This record gives sequence, structure tokens and C-alpha cells, in this order.
Amino acid sequence: MRTALLVLLLSTACASAQDKVAFFGLTMLDTSLQTTELGVDPAEKLRLERLETTVRDRFETEGYTLVDLEPERTAIERVVNLAKCYGCDTRIATRLGADFSLVGEVQKVSNLILTVNLQLRDASSGDLVRGGVVDIRGNTDDSWARGMRYILNNRIFREE
Repeated sequence: MRTALLVLLLSTACASAQDKVAFFGLTMLDTSLQTTELGVDPAEKLRLERLETTVRDRFETEGYTLVDLEPERTAIERVVNLAKCYGCDTRIATRLGADFSLVGEVQKVSNLILTVNLQLRDASSGDLVRGGVVDIRGNTDDSWARGMRYILNNRIFREE
């Protein structure tokens, strides 16, 4: 019963090519002892930027229009993490004229354990349309990229 309801919900609110998406980037959540003791690893900042580029490129390749965020830059910069702001991402997306809000996070628990999360939400209702979370092992360029590719291929752009 729950599966049928989820399929019905996703099919009624699914995004399609030509829709406008407000992609707010990815937030890095670092709770690792390594960073506490050694400081921020500059390679992780580059990895985060590469993941954002991967997401942007994939949505554009699939035919989505990414809206310009500049008109709402002040509101965006007031929020620490748009993936966890009680719907502020969808309200901002609506003001930007987007159909969907796209937010994500990379959480670093340690250099061995990280989590990548990406969520596409309906801007008018705030409902989750598509999304995914993967745990990755290893803090490398390849592991981060592989985690995001998995979400994009198997959760966001998977054919029902």
C-alpha cells in the first residue's frame, strides 16, 4: 500500500524536461575529528565544486533550465544550509519562477565515511519529487563522483 502511494505521489509531481530548477548548490557538513584537528582540506572544497558542476551539467543535458539565483542572493546568503531550512528553498525557488528546488549536502563523518544527498522538491508544495542519499567510503575524487553519479542515474533520472 505504501509503495503504491509513493508511486502515485511521484508520478503526479514528477519533474520533466523543460521545467525550471533553482539549484542552490551543495552544503558541506563536516563533523569529522580530522577537520577538527587538522583543519579544512582544500581538496574537499574542489570536490564539492566538481559535484555541483556535475549536477548542473546533468540537469542541463536532460533539458532542464537552471534559473538565475542572483535576484534572491541576499535571502540565499542568510541561510546556512538550504537543504535544512524548513522550506525556505522552495519559497525562494517560487519567487525565482522555478518549478523545482534542488538542494544537496555532503556530510563528512570521517575520512572513511561520507554521505552524499540530493533532493528535488516541488517549489509550489515543497513535496519531495525525487531524491537520494548514498554512503560512500573513502574521501577521494573518485568516491565523491561515483556517489553523485549513482544518485543522478538511479534516483533522480531513473525511468519508472
